[in-house]
Amino acid sequence: MSPQSATPNILISAAGEDADWKKAMVERLPDANVATTDDDYDPATIDHALFWKQPQGLIKTLPNLKAIFSLGAGVDHVVSSPSLPADIPVIRLEDAGMADQMVQYHLYAALHFMRDFDVYAAQQAKATWTQHDVARISKCRVGVMGLGALGAAVASALSNLGFAVSGWSRSMKAIDGITTYAGEDAFAEFLGQSDILICLLPRTPETEGLLNSSALSHLPKRAAIINAARGAMINEADLLRALDTGHLRGAFLDVAVTEPLPESHPFWDHPKIRITPHIAAATRIEEAVDQIAQNIDRMARGETPSGLVDRQSGY
Repeated sequence: MSPQSATPNILISAAGEDADWKKAMVERLPDANVATTDDDYDPATIDHALFWKQPQGLIKTLPNLKAIFSLGAGVDHVVSSPSLPADIPVIRLEDAGMADQMVQYHLYAALHFMRDFDVYAAQQAKATWTQHDVARISKCRVGVMGLGALGAAVASALSNLGFAVSGWSRSMKAIDGITTYAGEDAFAEFLGQSDILICLLPRTPETEGLLNSSALSHLPKRAAIINAARGAMINEADLLRALDTGHLRGAFLDVAVTEPLPESHPFWDHPKIRITPHIAAATRIEEAVDQIAQNIDRMARGETPSGLVDRQSGY
């Protein structure tokens, strides 16, 4: 990449948290010119944009952008914009404190099913006191869809705890202690040995609706699903059908197609579904701005930034 201006001009649009991000960015890069969309700024001067669910059409008002940073793990809110120029680099956060949180969330959710806490919750609702044998953790097979920074951290943590872990991704990955699969041809085999299926794939046109009735049918009888990626990965009607027929034992969902989840949505009252309001992992602002600042420095030196998104794959 060619060297860039030494004094960045930064615009922040962060879904209501603009002031917090601006404060942290000013502290980290005191010589930069930092503005939010609420400030009086000249769009023509902006060369770096920090976005999270930015207003539609904002990108096309910035004619001299050199880079866009996503303020979360996902980048679909940026790359799906029809006004995004093809030559502007999009840079994602690679961790920013999210990996530890994702590990905690998935350890809890996986143990919920492995230790039959879903069964005991149903028994409590009926005032039933019945003990069940404790399964061997090594016999519980967990499949992790998506082996990026977050997925690899979750897979390794579960493996270290004693689960039998496999992973599936678009291209083959090698992770100690994890059996890995790659590509469409291996997808059904991967699903077939996932007693607990974890979805940590990025949202792309290829992953939307990936977990439909056909895919769910490949899961073992009484498998469970944990989704903390994007709600659009799962066909919600097909998931409900698989739960109601007894093919799946339960689902632990942190995301939904429509967020906030509408009050009338059937997920709320379903006895086999646990809902959390998109809290599996939050971006740590200080860690994120440090990562962003380092990448701005890299680009100023003409170097390739870390976390550069492949626009073809969408992540």
